[in-house]
Amino acid sequence: MSKLHANERVVRALTRDEVRELDRTTIEDFDVPGVVLMENAGRGAAIEAWGMLDRRSDGRVAIFAGAGNNGGDGFVIARHLHNWCIDAEVFCFAPREKIKGDAAVNLRIIERMGVPIHDVNWADGPSQQLAESAAMAHLLVDALFGTGLTSRMRDPFPAIVDWINALAKPVLAVDIPSGMNCDTGEPMPVAVKAARTVTFVAPKAGFAADGADAFTGHVVPVEISVPRELLESFLV
Repeated sequence: MSKLHANERVVRALTRDEVRELDRTTIEDFDVPGVVLMENAGRGAAIEAWGMLDRRSDGRVAIFAGAGNNGGDGFVIARHLHNWCIDAEVFCFAPREKIKGDAAVNLRIIERMGVPIHDVNWADGPSQQLAESAAMAHLLVDALFGTGLTSRMRDPFPAIVDWINALAKPVLAVDIPSGMNCDTGEPMPVAVKAARTVTFVAPKAGFAADGADAFTGHVVPVEISVPRELLESFLV
């Protein structure tokens, strides 16, 4: 069996099913709470976001969050950026009642901290507030969909992704660009075009597909405290 050392990361790409199994085993067999994994993921992504701002304290960041754990990572990112005195706004592209579990925990925290949070009702397109905030932002964070997306995005999300891409702003994708198939790298039917993707534990299988780098940009794997023994078992 291969051994991992402190300065090494898993480099073999992971499929969607392997990602799910890693998460499940980490939580159920090693008793690592899911909220700990989310915290580590979000903080790692926040550090990358800060780097993309050239560590400027006057940077403005707009975070686009969905209902699932990817959105929860976005809430963690917002908390850390806020604590680092960076102007971070969150735009929720899902009804609050659909945000559950660890994501809801982190949403409540930033609510109590006073981080600006806006509920998005897309309807006929972006509201004036959303459009103005996105236009003024130095960085956009894509935390809409993660690796769990298995089929074509439902309306209005294809239009939302097209709008994000049309902004021509630097985008940091959280784990995987929203709309990309984790295993094939194909857009479903469109995907966010990121300048950088912070991916958790290891790159995803679809990242190696022809043309996938047009969506992922530069890929940065981030360690989130998955036990070393478990990672080693995935290298066999």
